[in-house]
Amino acid sequence: MPESVFTPFKHRVFAILWLATLVSNIGTWMFNVTSGWMMTELSPSPLMIALVQAATALPIFLFALPAGVLGDLFNRRKLLFWTQIFLAAVLFIFTALLWTGVTSPWILLAFTFCIGVGTAFASPAWQAIVPRLVPRNVLASAIVWNGMSMNIARAIGPALGGFVLAAAGAMATVFIDALSYLAVAAALLWWRVTTTQADTLPREHLSGAMRAGIRFALHSKPLRYTLIHALAFFTCASSYWALLPMVAKELLQGGPGLYGILLTALGLGAVTGAFLLPVMRRRWSASTNMTLATVSTALCLVMFALGQHPVLGIMAGFTGGVSWIVAVSTLNYSAQVALPDWVRARGLAIFQMAVFGAMAAGSLGWGQVAIVSDLPPALLASGLLALVLIPVTYRFKLNLGEHQDHTPSGHWAEPVPVTLISHDNGPVLVTLEYRIDDADRDEFFKLIREMGTIRRRDGAIQWGYFEDVEDHGRFIEMFIVESWISHLRQHGRVSAADKILQDKIFALHRGAMHPRVTHAVTPQSESHQTAAPQTHYDI
Repeated sequence: MPESVFTPFKHRVFAILWLATLVSNIGTWMFNVTSGWMMTELSPSPLMIALVQAATALPIFLFALPAGVLGDLFNRRKLLFWTQIFLAAVLFIFTALLWTGVTSPWILLAFTFCIGVGTAFASPAWQAIVPRLVPRNVLASAIVWNGMSMNIARAIGPALGGFVLAAAGAMATVFIDALSYLAVAAALLWWRVTTTQADTLPREHLSGAMRAGIRFALHSKPLRYTLIHALAFFTCASSYWALLPMVAKELLQGGPGLYGILLTALGLGAVTGAFLLPVMRRRWSASTNMTLATVSTALCLVMFALGQHPVLGIMAGFTGGVSWIVAVSTLNYSAQVALPDWVRARGLAIFQMAVFGAMAAGSLGWGQVAIVSDLPPALLASGLLALVLIPVTYRFKLNLGEHQDHTPSGHWAEPVPVTLISHDNGPVLVTLEYRIDDADRDEFFKLIREMGTIRRRDGAIQWGYFEDVEDHGRFIEMFIVESWISHLRQHGRVSAADKILQDKIFALHRGAMHPRVTHAVTPQSESHQTAAPQTHYDI
């Protein structure tokens, strides 16, 4: 592996937090083994066992977006610290219940759901801080190592969890997992650097911030294409994660030890895949690597369904681990490079909603298929669906945001209104006037439509462009935002990449001056006139 792959560890904060999360992830996988195996003892129904996976994934689908808003609006380090304390407290309570012998399938699912809630509120912030821990040129390696942390833990935790489960019982594994969250909390206390985003404007309200995140996802092609790939892949891959306890117990005729070994094989495969990723990135595109990961996942599912021997099961697990880390790292990097910092946690939260929503729906769906048609047909059907979706998703290219500079450019001057305007005044209408030659019309139409996507992405609720029927060659672009403060936030969101597009459009403008810009708001009777310029060139 090239030396540059290890560069993130030259940054001390990244190294300390990575080691702390590795300890926590080992504890998490010990708990996953425990919860999965406990359910096979409490209620051996495939649907109930699949519900364990769903109970972990569903909270992330439900709460990831509000969590992403909190990660964008508040200090990310403090948010992460308190989520770790919450997770530790939940697990200590579950330990006490196990010690008193109070347990049932639904109690297990309830505590698994609570763990999922804590994970949901922590995950967007965890991912959002990575670009602040390392320079952009080593971000891809840092993302791989984040995945490696989980998969090294997957290689160690299941085997360790299976051993502790067999030797000391479920209470011991749950208690160890609780302690692992306290280790992460200690590392976060040590890290004193603030991650609060500098902003002179008032903090966004929760509902408005959620709308802004959804709007960005809908109108950002790089993120939208990444989400399409995530939905397709994780819906199919969820089948072997959800049904793995049944694969170990029924198809391979094993116990908790074999289940732990299968998870370890998945983890070792993921570690191997992480070391293959740099070579794959140099040789093939992200979309091609995603296709290879999907084909490998289908192969893994076929081997699980038809192998019916522990050795073939271990080989299937290793294959699945390789494909899993390739897919997860490829998609995660594609999402990261699609996002500017002002919406990073929300964008990653939406990405996680797609991932875990697909995992939860897939787990429930494939569990039901297993009840109706038996376990091997369910695994084969998910593998076949993965192959069928390859030509559907391949045209949606990944890493489209890799070479875009999302740094705020500040090239919009602050508006100078002629009336006193409060932050909640709105809607706000902004117009730009262009003078375009006939020879440049087609190019202008192409570029202005691309600009329209950016306007909507950064806050516009309506956008359009029009041609003056009485003045040939005069075009008017207009967009509307919800309020005056929303428009001021647009000023802070325009990026260096946006400026490049704007310069291309302005180069087509044939007027004597820059395109004229006007602002209009819904009038209020208490506004008072003040002396100010009548025409403003802020864009």
